[in-house]
Amino acid sequence: MFRLLIIGLAAPLLAQDPFHRQDQIDSAHRALYQKKEDAKKAASSLTEQAVAARPGLTVAGPPVARRNFIDDHVFGRIERDGIPHARLASDEEFARRAWLDATGRIPSITELNAFLADVDPQKREKLVDRLLASDGFVDKWSFYFEDLFRAGQRMGYGLNLFHYWLREWLALDRPYHDVVTDLLTGGGKTSFSIPGGLYFARDFVKALDDPEAPDAMDLVNIPDTVDEFTITYSKVFLGINMGCISCHDGKNHLEQVNVFLTKKTREDFFRQAGFYGKTRQIMNWEGGAQANQEYTVDDLAPGYDTKAESILRMPRSGGSGAPQFLLTGEAPRPGKHERDELARILTSDIQFARAFANRIWAELMGFGIVEPLDDFDLGRYYAKDVPEGWPQQPTNAELLDALANDFRAGGFRFKKLMRRIMTSNAYGLSSYFDGEWQDRFASYHARKFVRMLSAAELHDAIVVATDRRQNMASGDEKVPMAQQMSEPKKADKQVQGFMKTFGQSNRDEMPKKIPPSALQAMLLMQSKVVTDRILAMNGSRVEQLLKDTADDGELLDKLYLATVSRRPSAPEREVGLTTLAKDRRRGAENLQWALINSPEFIFNY
Repeated sequence: MFRLLIIGLAAPLLAQDPFHRQDQIDSAHRALYQKKEDAKKAASSLTEQAVAARPGLTVAGPPVARRNFIDDHVFGRIERDGIPHARLASDEEFARRAWLDATGRIPSITELNAFLADVDPQKREKLVDRLLASDGFVDKWSFYFEDLFRAGQRMGYGLNLFHYWLREWLALDRPYHDVVTDLLTGGGKTSFSIPGGLYFARDFVKALDDPEAPDAMDLVNIPDTVDEFTITYSKVFLGINMGCISCHDGKNHLEQVNVFLTKKTREDFFRQAGFYGKTRQIMNWEGGAQANQEYTVDDLAPGYDTKAESILRMPRSGGSGAPQFLLTGEAPRPGKHERDELARILTSDIQFARAFANRIWAELMGFGIVEPLDDFDLGRYYAKDVPEGWPQQPTNAELLDALANDFRAGGFRFKKLMRRIMTSNAYGLSSYFDGEWQDRFASYHARKFVRMLSAAELHDAIVVATDRRQNMASGDEKVPMAQQMSEPKKADKQVQGFMKTFGQSNRDEMPKKIPPSALQAMLLMQSKVVTDRILAMNGSRVEQLLKDTADDGELLDKLYLATVSRRPSAPEREVGLTTLAKDRRRGAENLQWALINSPEFIFNY
C-alpha cells in the first residue's frame, strides 16, 4: 500500500515546498501504522464458523503420534504450554484436503473410494506421493507461481514461454534456488529466448510514449525499473519489504513498523539495487512503435546512478551505488558478474529459505509462521533480540528455522518441502476441535485451519464435481481447467467475472487473499458457471448418475462423494431421498446446486 501511495504522490511532490512534501510523506505512511488484521485470529474465527456449518464431521480417535521434526516442534510446544489440540482428521477430510492442497482439485468418486477402501497404514503418505507426482500438481502450482511472479500481459508474447518454462521446472522439481537464479540473471531478447529475463522485464517503468533519443534508449527509466524490481524480488524471495527505504532512511519513519529497517538507510537500498546497476532494459522499437512489450535485457550500463532522475520517487539523494547485500553487507567478488553474485549471495542466505518455507507453510496450514509473508522484521525474529515493548514476530522461530534448514539440506526441492509438511500429523489434524476453542490456541496450530478455495480452485472444483468441461485457451492449446491456463484473462467473460469476484489476481499487483463476501454467495447461486453445469444435460454428472444409477440411495451417495467428498449424514439422507422421490431429475439438480453453494464446498477443511 505504501509503495502505491508513493508512486501516486511522487510526481506532484517534486514541485512542492519541502514542508508540504513532508506532510504528504507522513500521510502516505499513515497506512503503515494502522492496525493490520491478525492472520491467526482471522483463520481461527473463520474455522470456527466453517466447522459449525459443516454437518456430519467426525474425527479419528487414536492419540496423535509425532511423524517428523515438524511434529516435534508443534506438539512439543503444545505439550510444554499445556494447550489442547484436535485429533486426527478422518480419511474423508484428509483426502479432500490433500487433493486440493497438492493439485487444486477435488478427488473423483473413483479416486476417493479407492483411498477410503485402502487398509494400508501408510496410505496417507502414499497418497501425498501420488499427488505430488501428478499432472494436477503441476497445474495448481504453476498457476500459483504465475500469480506470485505476476506473469500477465506485461510479459507480452513472452507469457507463453514463461508459462511452459515454469511448468517444466515444477514437473522436473528443479532446485528452487536454481530457478530463482534464472529469474535474477536472465538476459537477452525476452519474449523469444530467455524466460527468466521476463521477470525483470515485466517491472519496466515507462518514461516516454515516443522516443526523443535517436536510439530510443529514453523510453524506459532504467533506475526506477531497477528500484521496482529490487522491491519485487526482495518481497518475493526474502520476505522483506524494502519499499519504504527506497525513498528515505528507516530512522524516524519505521520505529512503529519494522525494527530491522529502522537501522537501514536509503543508501543501503541503493547498494542493494546496485547489483542491477549495469543492467539495462531496452524497449524494442520497430517501425515507429513498441514491439509488443518486447525487451532486450543486457548488462552494458555504467552502474547504479544514485542521483538519477526519478518518475516514481523522491529525488535520489546520492551516495554509494556499489553493490552490497542488505542483510549481510556482502559485496560481489572481484571480477564476477554482479547479478550472478546477487543470485549466489541471496539464495545462500537462510532468509531465502525461510521466506519460501514460510510462504508454503501458509498455503498449507492457513497462515504463516511470520505474517505478513512479505514483511519479515529480522530485528525481532529471535526472542533474545526483541526490543522491549515489541512482540516477537514468528509464532515459532525454531520451527521456521528447522523448515528452512531442511529445505536447504534437501537441495531446495519444492516437492520435498511439500511432502515434509503434508506427511506431518500437524497437517493431518482435524479442523474440528472437541472442546471450547480459544483464539490464543491458533499460534500453536492446535487444529487444522480451513481456507477458502482460490478462484481457480473453486472453478476447477465445480468442473470436477459436475463433470462439465469447457475448453479455454492456453497458448496454442485448449484446456478445461482454469489452473491449466497461462493467462486467466483468456477465459470467457463469464469465467473471468466469476474468478475476479472470488479474488483472482490481475497479475499486475501481488496476489492477495480476500475474505468471503455476500457478493460471492450471490454469484455462486446465480452464475452460469454453476447453474448450467448442474443441469442433467450435455454429459453432466447429474445426467450420468440419473442414467446409470437406478437406486436413489446410491445416486445420493455418489452425488455427495462427487461434490463434497463424503457420504451424506442420516438427516441429509432423509432430506435427499425425499427430494429425489418428488422429482428425480429436478431433485438431483437441486441437490448438487445446494452442495456447491454450501460452505463445505467452498472451503478446504
